[in-house]
Amino acid sequence: MVKKFKLFIVFSLVLVLFFGLPLKNFGEKGRSKKPRSGGVFRLKAFTDEFRRELDPVSPDSYIFISEQLFDGLVRLDKNLNIAPHLAEYWKISPDGTKYTFYLRKGIKFHHGAEFSAEDVKFSLERLIDKKTNSPYYQFFLPRVVGAQYFREGKTKDVEGFKVLDDYTFEIHWTKPFVSALYLMSMHYCKILPKDLVLDKERGFFYKPSGTGPFKFDYWIRTTKLDIAGVRMIRNEEYFGGKPYLDAVEFCPHYTLDHFFAGEIHSIPVLTDRLLKSDFQIFQDGLLHKMFLGMSCHIPPLDRPIVRRAISCAIDKVEVVHAVSDVRYLHQVTNNYIPPRLQGFLPKDDEVTFDVEQAKHMLREAGFSSENKFPVLTFLVSLPRTDLKFKIYRELRKQLDALGIRLRIHYYKSLEELKNIEKPNLVYSGRLMNFPDPDDIVRPLFFSKSIFNVFHYSNPELDRLLQEAEIEKSRTRRINLFHKIEQILISDVPAFPLFTVQNRIAMQPYVRGVEVPPLGFYHLDTKKIWLDK
Repeated sequence: MVKKFKLFIVFSLVLVLFFGLPLKNFGEKGRSKKPRSGGVFRLKAFTDEFRRELDPVSPDSYIFISEQLFDGLVRLDKNLNIAPHLAEYWKISPDGTKYTFYLRKGIKFHHGAEFSAEDVKFSLERLIDKKTNSPYYQFFLPRVVGAQYFREGKTKDVEGFKVLDDYTFEIHWTKPFVSALYLMSMHYCKILPKDLVLDKERGFFYKPSGTGPFKFDYWIRTTKLDIAGVRMIRNEEYFGGKPYLDAVEFCPHYTLDHFFAGEIHSIPVLTDRLLKSDFQIFQDGLLHKMFLGMSCHIPPLDRPIVRRAISCAIDKVEVVHAVSDVRYLHQVTNNYIPPRLQGFLPKDDEVTFDVEQAKHMLREAGFSSENKFPVLTFLVSLPRTDLKFKIYRELRKQLDALGIRLRIHYYKSLEELKNIEKPNLVYSGRLMNFPDPDDIVRPLFFSKSIFNVFHYSNPELDRLLQEAEIEKSRTRRINLFHKIEQILISDVPAFPLFTVQNRIAMQPYVRGVEVPPLGFYHLDTKKIWLDK
């Protein structure tokens, strides 16, 4: 009996070794290393409502959809380097004012027509055309030869956009523009098929055609037949390599229940339940910054020492704690120019919070119990949200310790904001339109910028910014922006609070995800595959 029992134990161990170990190894190592084709990738948008706008030059369009359907002349890689796309290569004239793009041959739009330089010229002129009503024209208007005349209707085309032949396109800039390729890589510079857009007009965007890795398939609809999202299928002839996925479905109406049931594959982090599970969690780049600006033209905030005192009195760590939200990662920053940009290093280890130093500076500026600091207005844009009020409440508490009272005011428009005549602090954000330091300094701090709601003016900063715009040496240009940042640190027209990073949860079997440096709106789905 004992002998039979020992034999049974040995036999059982053999079974465990034979069957158990391979099952364990399959769980740990059995996932495919080689990407496999097939499957539908479903993802929820950051919003809860669907905007049926697929025109890439519209501010209401989804960048994510534009990235799937259309291509530009150049693109950004994961390190923010410029890479060829519809343009195989390019040449820049010695004086930096002429860019010649040599286009790939044989590329076809989804409807079968061949891509050519005429489509490039048409698409860029359409972006500048006043009839299109795109806000992105401002990046080209002062920089491209003849763009102003075209927008005013004085010419039929833009002189600086030249078709040399079917596969050669040229841009003539009014002066050297070293950020040109970064600008051309953006979502609003996608190339559309000229003939089809002219034929269909606005109807083109009901079923658009591009050269991108995915093709428009159909609108996703509710049971009431309302449009709720879009389905895009693989472009089998994509010049950049056929995507692995059969299709991508994008819809704001997907829910957590859909995700937990495995019916969709990607969703914004809406609950900490997602963080406590085995799902993959991704967070995107650091190019979305929030600032606390000051009315530099209204006493007492017209004095740098007063502005520095307020910046010293704010504990950014506590502000970030106040706005804690599972959907985003807020990270304290002391940088004006995002350190994610090449050549810029973080200063986030520097301590700026010092209430006693702030009190000392205010006394030096002449404020005391007899000469009290005036009430400041905290300006935030409509609509009202809990997050905005939490920031106000935290700032009010911190400034109380300095003897400064704060009250909140919600504004409706940029014009209203610029015309407020009482000393104020402005809660303001900047999501960069293209990854270049010029795109954060010029809009916010250039004296003639329409977005300079702080009314800040510094002739030296303006001069350095103009010099940087035409500087062809990358090293010298970066040094100019370092000088600009030092001016901002000294003058404090606004001071950076924190960066905002989106957080995304994905199913464990989603592979090939590369976090885009410009955010998840630019997610490259052609590299994604489902290991399932």
